Amino acid sequence: VQLQASGGGLTQAGGSVRLSCTGSGFTLDDYAIGWFRQAPGKEREGVSCMSASGVVSYYADSVKGRFTISRDNANNMLYLQMNNLENEDTAVYYCALAGSRLYGGGAPIAHLCKNSVMDYWGGGTLVTVSS
Repeated sequence: VQLQASGGGLTQAGGSVRLSCTGSGFTLDDYAIGWFRQAPGKEREGVSCMSASGVVSYYADSVKGRFTISRDNANNMLYLQMNNLENEDTAVYYCALAGSRLYGGGAPIAHLCKNSVMDYWGGGTLVTVSS
């Protein structure tokens, strides 16, 4: 499985960015998806995750109401729409997948996201938000 996030860049506070993630070697229908970020000097944080069915989503409190996770199974694509960006959103963003061995046992999506419990990780993309 290979994944790569893209779409990052420099943007002003209050602006919007849409991150994309694609890859090969997997069928997206089979996986829960997630977006994570790591800011300089900080630990990795689960930003948002979505179940394989697309029915259940989790958002970190810091991004609720501003970020939206989505998936396009037909094209093996994951997205993170980020609106009303804040300086604190500056970080390297990573996409990730969790297979049924992780979520199939009933583990809630929030647990996977909060604890970065994922099977596959993509290369990151840097988002820099300036004042």
